[in-house]
Amino acid sequence: MARGRRGPNPKKILLCLLAIFLSPAIASLAVNSFPLVAGAAEKAAIISAGIALAEGGKLAIENELLTYIKSDTVDEIYFDAEGLVSLNDEDDPPANEKEEPTEKADKKEGKRDGNIIFKNFGTSKGTRFINLDIAGQVRNATSVKNATLVKEAKKKPEFKIKADKKPEVLIMHTHTTEGFEPYERDYYDNSHPSRTKDLNKNIAKVGEVLAKKLEDAGVGVIHDKTIHDSPSYNGSYERSAVTVKKILKENPTIKVVLDIHRDAIQQENGDRIAPIAEINGKKAAQIMIISGCDDGTMNMPNYLKNFRLASLFQQQIEKDNKGLTRAVLFDYRKYNQDLTTGSLLIEVGAYSNSLDQAIYSAELIGDSIAKALLSLK
Repeated sequence: MARGRRGPNPKKILLCLLAIFLSPAIASLAVNSFPLVAGAAEKAAIISAGIALAEGGKLAIENELLTYIKSDTVDEIYFDAEGLVSLNDEDDPPANEKEEPTEKADKKEGKRDGNIIFKNFGTSKGTRFINLDIAGQVRNATSVKNATLVKEAKKKPEFKIKADKKPEVLIMHTHTTEGFEPYERDYYDNSHPSRTKDLNKNIAKVGEVLAKKLEDAGVGVIHDKTIHDSPSYNGSYERSAVTVKKILKENPTIKVVLDIHRDAIQQENGDRIAPIAEINGKKAAQIMIISGCDDGTMNMPNYLKNFRLASLFQQQIEKDNKGLTRAVLFDYRKYNQDLTTGSLLIEVGAYSNSLDQAIYSAELIGDSIAKALLSLK
């Protein structure tokens, strides 16, 4: 579950001031010295680095993303070749993510309130990025050595898949109301909501398609469509943990829990990014697997076992459909991944992708995930 917010902390304040007024390199050293307050100091360091870039200063980052990631959210602020990009997903809903449909929501006309840019997040270079043996990458946003992750990525999960019709996979959604564009277009209309309780138009539909693909391959699946993020968004992870624990207790044969989401990517100028891949002549929403790492505060000692499953999925998906994956994000996150050693969060596209693009991705990754799981028989 997401860790709760804390009140003002003198160490945080001190580190923030250091990060702002000193160089980004010194701020980075401070971050490494105080892991429990890393978030605040690292954010300030990134802001400082951003100012340096804006003023024409040079920053050697070896083509890798300069990243700030809050340990209990999927909030990122990073600089790439195209400027500041912001990814928002957890805890506090982005201000521009409207809930509930309007009369104009599904009409194929509307005001051009901003641009949608289609972008493929391809292979990256840099010390944070690890190339997996078969295909795909991992972005290591932790202090765990790359060599350790390379070694773990070669190992298979310890559980076996029986494919005996008993449920072995749980597909669920902590943020069930996450929605998509109604159709493919190069602009967004603010009258269309980014969140909806309609289970045929939100991320639950994507989960439904994924579940059917696994079932068709012979893997037993439970797809839970409980809405955990409405009417209150805060506390979604606490509520979804209750759901998952109940289902696991009732179905002890379950080994894998997949929390299916969609991302929200927006540039500083208001343009929204739709991560996309062209597979067999059709546009599919790119996917990103998130595998959490314990910083010593999450009571998640078996996190590397989750990472093995993430690596297995990543390699199979990317091998089957080159360009469909963004790098696995290995970071200090929890997301209820302490509940099994086969727990992962998967982002299918973003709110600028169309629902059809996300559904097509679910079909593609469904085939690949089924293949990966059946290799564990």
